[in-house]
Amino acid sequence: MQYLGVEYQQKFTPKLDPQFIPFGVWRAAYLKDAKQPIAIAVERDKGRVSVHHTCIHGTPEMAAADYRYVERYVKFLLWSTGGFRVSICGCPELAEKLQKAYKIGGDREFDYTFVNQLYERDLEIVALPLDQVPASSEVPESIGGYMDGCRIGFDAGGSDMKVSAVVDGETIFSEEVVWLPKLNSDPEYHFEHIVKAMKLAASKMPRVDAIGVSSAGTFIGNAPMVASLFIKVPRSNWDKVKTIYDRAGAAVNPDAPLLVANDGDVSALAGAMGLGKGNLMGIAMGTSEAVGYVDKDQNVLGWINELAFAPVDLCENAMQDEWSTDFGVGCKYFSQDAVIKLAPAAGIEIPEELTLAEKLKFVQKLMEADDPRAQAIFETIGVYLAYTTVLYSQFYDIEYMMLLGRVMSGKGGDTILRVCKEVLAEEYPELAAKCNVTLPDEKMRRVGQSVAAASLPKVK
Repeated sequence: MQYLGVEYQQKFTPKLDPQFIPFGVWRAAYLKDAKQPIAIAVERDKGRVSVHHTCIHGTPEMAAADYRYVERYVKFLLWSTGGFRVSICGCPELAEKLQKAYKIGGDREFDYTFVNQLYERDLEIVALPLDQVPASSEVPESIGGYMDGCRIGFDAGGSDMKVSAVVDGETIFSEEVVWLPKLNSDPEYHFEHIVKAMKLAASKMPRVDAIGVSSAGTFIGNAPMVASLFIKVPRSNWDKVKTIYDRAGAAVNPDAPLLVANDGDVSALAGAMGLGKGNLMGIAMGTSEAVGYVDKDQNVLGWINELAFAPVDLCENAMQDEWSTDFGVGCKYFSQDAVIKLAPAAGIEIPEELTLAEKLKFVQKLMEADDPRAQAIFETIGVYLAYTTVLYSQFYDIEYMMLLGRVMSGKGGDTILRVCKEVLAEEYPELAAKCNVTLPDEKMRRVGQSVAAASLPKVK
């Protein structure tokens, strides 16, 4: 197979998407003959810098491949590590092209705007000589695993919130509360519901020693900087959003430490606590793709891990994400959208009047009845996942990959897992031996998101 002058080998073709070009596979092939060294450094909050040394071809004939490689590489880093300053070291021409893309009116306007909102500063693309590569500064952060005392675990989802009272690691009370955060523009609505739920859990314990929050969104400290839960809140009122969890915790017990973490990282932590192992990535396939990761010491890296917007497919006719406007990014391959988008190619007509969640259930019902058309959909996603595991393993040290979310339910999830393992075993046996792709076991389910969230803060 060939793309932009690069020959690459791919033994398995997704049945319903034969044009799929896995970024990780193509990237490895591209690098075989690339000899001109460059470096990419990405700076984010707290002075942390991720540095990646790589090579390009640097010839006129391979100019298009060079730009495609570096542009997708930078895009992946911005959505995995996060960052507000990208230094392209050793190739000013590529830096100039990226500057034109990452600006208002450029191809990557969405990414530029997201970074501006997340860090409250403009994204910069700068050119530096190769001998001026910024120093790497990666400082993993210890997170969770604390079981002592009386703790509140709070999990803020888009349609319901879950709150638990946890005493010395045992959940003594848990409740799901329906709310409509995405439909309300007044942050007081969110604040009042959060406080009410936390106080309910507090009432079940003799005291509150710590409060842990698992929440969808991207955070700096405890502050939600970009979060779909508050999508209706105008940016002019965002100061109340940034302090919402700290204020809610203070309303329950101002002396209790409170810690907020992205729900993907908390899922990974829950998996690590259940297994007693680190180097674990959790991938939740639901409305979108949510990813979390903990290292060998069960610490988080301080990365944003928003891989829903990271590239996985280089095909220029790939599925487009309506929100970010980019093509071939994770949310269209590992979510209910993937199932729905593949249905026409499988010959399945889904009633238009159904909601997105109902459309997924429609296909899953066919799958439970062993419909071969539905089978082809989940087999295709299994191939996607195998080749994307190759990509993710180039950036994360993964020994366990835990698959979560409603797309992984029933026979469809079993098929995704089976096909993924078969592809890795056949084509990447070393990776298959190292990386255990699995579904949550009973122990992990017992630990659960609530206990993991409650375990986040250390009691002073």
